[in-house]
Amino acid sequence: MVQLTEHCYIVKNDKILNSEPIIKDTRTPVRAIVEMWRIGVSPEEIPQRLPHLSLSQVFDALSYYLDHQTEINEYIERNRIPDELIDPRVRNL
Repeated sequence: MVQLTEHCYIVKNDKILNSEPIIKDTRTPVRAIVEMWRIGVSPEEIPQRLPHLSLSQVFDALSYYLDHQTEINEYIERNRIPDELIDPRVRNL
């Protein structure tokens, strides 16, 4: 079942990522946008790297994050790969 949010491009779908907030009509989680933004990718660059997204969707994802930081930060932490599992050759790329 798709659950709408107060953000026009953000939904939760119990069949996609266990209802984690995603960009509507995609499987792209809000956390993916946030993680790119956190490492310094500007919102304007994100659609160039994820061409299935529009700039409006990116900004809405960031807006959703700013309204729901605790929730999204929990998803980010749950999906983080522990350092000891990352091959040292790629750890600092």
